[in-house]
Amino acid sequence: MLLVIAAAAFLLLPTSDYVETPGEADNIRNFMTVDGQRDQTKGSFRLVSVYLSPANRLDWLISRVNDTYSITPREEIQGGVSNRVYAMISEYQMKTAILSAEQVAFKAAGMADQLHTTYRGIYVASIAKNSRFAKKIRIGDTITKIDGRHFNNASGYQKYLANMPKGRMIELTVLRQGKILTYTGKTVHLANTKDKDYPKGRSGIGISLVDNVDVMTQPAVAVNVGQISGPSGGLMFSLQLYSQLTSENIKKGRNISGTGTIDDQGRVGEIGGIDKKIVAAQRAGSTVFFAPYVKPSKALAKLTGGPTNWQVAQKAQKKHAPKMVLVPVRNFQDALNYLKDGTIIKTK
Repeated sequence: MLLVIAAAAFLLLPTSDYVETPGEADNIRNFMTVDGQRDQTKGSFRLVSVYLSPANRLDWLISRVNDTYSITPREEIQGGVSNRVYAMISEYQMKTAILSAEQVAFKAAGMADQLHTTYRGIYVASIAKNSRFAKKIRIGDTITKIDGRHFNNASGYQKYLANMPKGRMIELTVLRQGKILTYTGKTVHLANTKDKDYPKGRSGIGISLVDNVDVMTQPAVAVNVGQISGPSGGLMFSLQLYSQLTSENIKKGRNISGTGTIDDQGRVGEIGGIDKKIVAAQRAGSTVFFAPYVKPSKALAKLTGGPTNWQVAQKAQKKHAPKMVLVPVRNFQDALNYLKDGTIIKTK
């Protein structure tokens, strides 16, 4: 008996890794209102998530025989930042996914004149160890100016810094919790930035960044996703919002799931855990699943270190949801075309 108790206690001991399993496939109508009203039409667009939690030794054993369990090193998930910072970044990613979805949906609905954006600056998502600002700026800061200059997108800031010599002194204007701060420091050379435009590589301040944009719409859009975070709901948010703005019957009563980031131009990007999301969608009764599509190549596999979302999704669909229609999408329009007339892009 004592041996059994000891074995059970051992299996429940925590590890330094995370376990990823299928999460929920939530109906987005429960999260979103347009002009204070929820969608009442038949069918559903579903936001698919994964459960991510600290792994124990039992999780590790289960993952050996059950491919819906994946064990991933904490460093790979969080990128070396603390739990607090990781949560903050994930929440901001969800915010930007919603804002991008609003921009895409309003433009696609022919309502661009009822959408107003204000560019605040660049949101600091991570800081390199070699950055001369590493002990000054913080993750979550918004850089609003460099040397007194404000640009209208992240590309403007990057181009301003790109050709500066390494070690050039610059001044950052930073917005932090409502306060304006200024810091000076030197530029650094950015690794792996050589290309045809910058044959010697680019200079910068040593951060990864995303645009910080405020969006105002008429009618007003409100989204409350509770504890769900991350950027992968962008595509599905945009489809749900487009449906409500236009009153077009693009769902046609179907139970539709999908995943993928979206930018303000409607481009769909890859995400993590797509195999688990297909399982979650299947459990929720979805008959259609939108998956980000990037053409596979040896060069891409070498760069990313693994298969594309589409390749993983095909394998998972075949094993776990063979009756579900798997639809590849490169952008918002690909998804909309399928919903309207069944068009599917060629992948071969």
